[in-house]
Amino acid sequence: MANGSRSGKAGKASKEAKAAAKAARRAASKERRSQLWQAFQLQRKEDKLLLPLMIGAVVGITVVLFLIGLIFGLQWFLLPVGILLGALAAFVIFGRRVQRTVYGKADGQAGAAAWALDNLQGGWRVTNTIAGTTQLDAVHRVIGRPGVILVAEGAPQRVKPLLAQEKKKTARLVGDTPIYDIVVGNDEGQVPLAQLQKYLTKLPRNIDTKRMDSIESRLSALGSRSGPAMPKGPLPGGAKMKGVQRTIRRR
Repeated sequence: MANGSRSGKAGKASKEAKAAAKAARRAASKERRSQLWQAFQLQRKEDKLLLPLMIGAVVGITVVLFLIGLIFGLQWFLLPVGILLGALAAFVIFGRRVQRTVYGKADGQAGAAAWALDNLQGGWRVTNTIAGTTQLDAVHRVIGRPGVILVAEGAPQRVKPLLAQEKKKTARLVGDTPIYDIVVGNDEGQVPLAQLQKYLTKLPRNIDTKRMDSIESRLSALGSRSGPAMPKGPLPGGAKMKGVQRTIRRR
């Protein structure tokens, strides 16, 4: 009898857990939809080409597939396929234009590179502001498959000595692991903010995850920051867009 009672309680607890998990998924889905709708409304007000491009993608792809279907007698099969593909293309256009707008607003602001690094997807290990100045110049450290990447933002004449100093300290601990140094900016030899993530993902893969773990543990000894903390994000709207961009990528 006791076993039956315990079994009944366990079953009830399991049902409650499943119901709670389902409610959490619904709430998360609702929040994502709300974020996307808010982002769409904001982007639509600032970007007059957004709606024409999105509508053009849906109509254009649908019409092309419908006409192809007419040739082979499959027009009614390809019509819904065209609508779905057109909607997907419209969503991609929306995501890219939102991203371009966000990066355009963030460019040149203190903390913009740190914010972009925080949005990296994948197994990157990001440590913001390992060195900095009172003028909010900063050097950030990224550990990934390419090795160690030091990313600086701020005035070149101030961040280059910081980069050299951090590169020297890092080299003592990581041995022959490749170390890359980058200055974020729009001048010659610098990496534009909007291209930073793409630049990092195109670097060659030189080490494996096990080596990354080892390097991360060694470099944690250099964790003391030598400058003021950077802002969490480059602009108030940027924090909101961070969640939106992740939502777009998941879709």
